[in-house]
Amino acid sequence: QVQLVESGGGLVQPGGSLKLSCAASGKIIRLDTMAWYRQAPGKQREWVSTIHSSGVTAYADSVKGRFTISRDNAKNTLYLQMNSLKPEDTAVYYCKLFTSTPYWGQGTQVTVSS
Repeated sequence: QVQLVESGGGLVQPGGSLKLSCAASGKIIRLDTMAWYRQAPGKQREWVSTIHSSGVTAYADSVKGRFTISRDNAKNTLYLQMNSLKPEDTAVYYCKLFTSTPYWGQGTQVTVSS
């Protein structure tokens, strides 16, 4: 059974940084596309960033230049480095594994506030 477990969320001041992790079990992810999404209170879930097995990445305009997606295939783990955080980045962050049956993690809360 495939499981994705996010971690690394928390409370941070504006301008601060956090690094999220998404550990996968039950499947080797190195050949799969993975992504980060987020959902703010009262809003729909939105796409943040994608990384393909080739290493090609893409970012939403709202996070471009501040966030970096990466993966460690040896650890079967996806990451999201978030710098220069803003209050509008506050959300629950989810990782997603793209296979014939997409898988989602349970989410990790990120709160950016002074």
